[in-house]
Amino acid sequence: MQRSKPCGFRSAETMRFSMLFSLSGPIGPVVIGISLGFTLSLLSVTWVEEPCASVGKGGDETVLTQEEKLKGARKPNSIPAGNTENGDALEDFEPRIVPYKPVKQQTQPKKLFRAKYISTELGIRERVFVGVLTSKNTLNTLAVAVNRTIGHHLSTVVYFTGMRNRKLPHGMFVVTHGDERLIWNMFQTVKYVLEHYIHEYDWFYFVQDDTYTEADRIKSLVGHLSIDAELYMGSPEEFIGGETEGRYCYGGFGYLLSRTLLLRLQAYLESCRNDILSARPDEWLGRCIIDYANVNCVDEHEGLRYHRFEMGKNSDPSKEDDVRFKNAFTVHPVSDPVQMYRLHKHFTEIELQRTYEEIEKLQAEIKNISEVAFEGNRSSQWPIGINPPFEPKTRFEVLRWDYFTEDQVYSCIDGSPKCELHGIDKADVTDVIETAMGELNKKYKPVLHLKKQQLLNGYRRFDPTRGMEYTLDLQLEVVNQKGRSRSITKRVHLVRPLSEIEIIPMPYVTEATRVHIILPLTVHDRDYVNQFLEVYAANCFETSENAILSFLFIYDPFEAQQVNQNDIFMDVKAKISAYEHKYPVTKIPWISVKTEAPSQIKIMDIISKKHPVDTLFFVANVNTNINSEFLNRCRMNSINNWQVFFPIHFQDYNPDIAYHNQPRPATVDLVKDAGHFDRNVFDEACFYNSDYMAARTRMSADVQENEDILETFDVYDMFIKYSNLHVFRAVEPALHQKYQYRVCNPRLSEETYHRCVQSNLEGLGSRSQLAMLLFDQEQGNST
Repeated sequence: MQRSKPCGFRSAETMRFSMLFSLSGPIGPVVIGISLGFTLSLLSVTWVEEPCASVGKGGDETVLTQEEKLKGARKPNSIPAGNTENGDALEDFEPRIVPYKPVKQQTQPKKLFRAKYISTELGIRERVFVGVLTSKNTLNTLAVAVNRTIGHHLSTVVYFTGMRNRKLPHGMFVVTHGDERLIWNMFQTVKYVLEHYIHEYDWFYFVQDDTYTEADRIKSLVGHLSIDAELYMGSPEEFIGGETEGRYCYGGFGYLLSRTLLLRLQAYLESCRNDILSARPDEWLGRCIIDYANVNCVDEHEGLRYHRFEMGKNSDPSKEDDVRFKNAFTVHPVSDPVQMYRLHKHFTEIELQRTYEEIEKLQAEIKNISEVAFEGNRSSQWPIGINPPFEPKTRFEVLRWDYFTEDQVYSCIDGSPKCELHGIDKADVTDVIETAMGELNKKYKPVLHLKKQQLLNGYRRFDPTRGMEYTLDLQLEVVNQKGRSRSITKRVHLVRPLSEIEIIPMPYVTEATRVHIILPLTVHDRDYVNQFLEVYAANCFETSENAILSFLFIYDPFEAQQVNQNDIFMDVKAKISAYEHKYPVTKIPWISVKTEAPSQIKIMDIISKKHPVDTLFFVANVNTNINSEFLNRCRMNSINNWQVFFPIHFQDYNPDIAYHNQPRPATVDLVKDAGHFDRNVFDEACFYNSDYMAARTRMSADVQENEDILETFDVYDMFIKYSNLHVFRAVEPALHQKYQYRVCNPRLSEETYHRCVQSNLEGLGSRSQLAMLLFDQEQGNST
């Protein structure tokens, strides 16, 4: 292998010097002198060992010093001057000094904006906006009829009018332009939509108030149209006079405008108002779209047709057999609200019949498919199309069948073996029997006619995957076509399936609301305060929970007289001071109240006056273990001017009964043998002060007639009777209370006193635990 020759600056100069000396004899002395001078000048430079450099293109040599090799970069003076082929690349190696510029400190940090809803943050728009063009004379008649027929099918419906009456229809969003000129109103309507709704919707549907709209069909149409199309869709009409080429959409049948088309038209809207003269608003808008967007009205796009039907004068919708009428999206003209409602009834029946036909078609397809399965038709569930029955994985998940007759039910809420069938249960059984008889007669007519004699046996159970299931043994009288009859017994099975789940819109709430916890204390609650404060301090004080705890000390008249000599809450107040000293940031206010009957309403009257109207209250119990999980649910379930929340806590059974002759566990889990959700207690509640004040104001008239209701009613009864708010009552696993025998005050109402007694009885133990205790006692007595 050939070895490369070492290279260096000195050896190269020596070679060149010898070559020049041999070739230039006459000028040798001159060359020697020049070389000698150059050599002497080099001796004054400090030399280091130089590595060999690779030979580049064109034979140019590149030499790196040891310092440059260690640093991995060239020195500035080692870069050749002038323009070279790789001059741009060499420029990257030049050191640059960037002057330091201190960043200006902002006085206030920029607030990060986060949208309330995911759809807003992701830019997801609603599908269709509806604008109804009405007038002062028809706003309270035809426009109301339009709102009642389409308002609950479409998310946003806005009514545009030039002038309006003083009294606006309830539940309608009306925009008044202040002028009766039709073209001006059309211009203002489009302008209003562009300013307020253009970024929220993909399609814009405009219709007159004398037109019936089948809302579901319009929604289905826009659901199949591309949002990027510049589309002007409706009933195409020729311009009057024929001067303008193209077609506009006749306003009587309504028309669809895409968001893309409206955005394109936005810049020319003022020009349309000034330049285009027309007598009709739909013609004016059509000319504007054609002139500045070059888009004509069409009634078909990508295979989708805009169906409409012109209604004859005084025609009856139920007698109309035209196929175009049955398939129409809009019907025009509608003369009065009664005809509007008749049209809506007719089209609703058409859609209902089509739905039934589609269900039957799907059921037939399921039957045909199941025939090729391994088990044949037995593989298809009954009823066809309904979820299969719930399959329990353990014996504890087996669903219970309840036995009933026409008058009695053998599974009662209070645990009794038998009770009378009444109320909604009675109506449910009656409806099921009538449905069974109707289906039987539908199946056997006209050969047989069946009449119910009596219900022999009835069974029902609730399946969470299907709905309510029934099994009925009916004694029937069967009559044939010849009039002969006989009595038979027939077993039928029915299912009342679960209806479609509907999402109810709720007002926006946040978990950042501060909760004011009100803890009423009587003399019987003093022994439980230490445990309450220990749990509360660990869950709220140490975590800096956004909550304020306030104590309410309740004295009876005798205890109030002795407060200076013997304060029954002296130890509790000392404990509060100790916690305030331990947690300096925390303040625990307290209030003293004197009353013989400590009812919730009297207590809240005092608390309500000392807090702002937007205060969120949580009325607690001394045995309540409060944590952040529950406080967040209190914030989310209590909605100002909408809903109040009454949680159902989990209470432990009496440990002497639940763990009879057994060691007591250190912690109690939420299982059925350890305790129960006490549905008889309404002491704990979450509500806003403004909602309490509103209900309390409505209650004042009855209080003037009978002051005793302040003592007999609690806050739950007040909200039920004197407010229109939603009262949300639900089990709350985060509220866990230890067993305590409640002292029932006989001065309260009979119902409240009965609930207190019932709570004490049910809180002793489960039925099996009480039965075992009785069994042990009987065994002991027998011995």
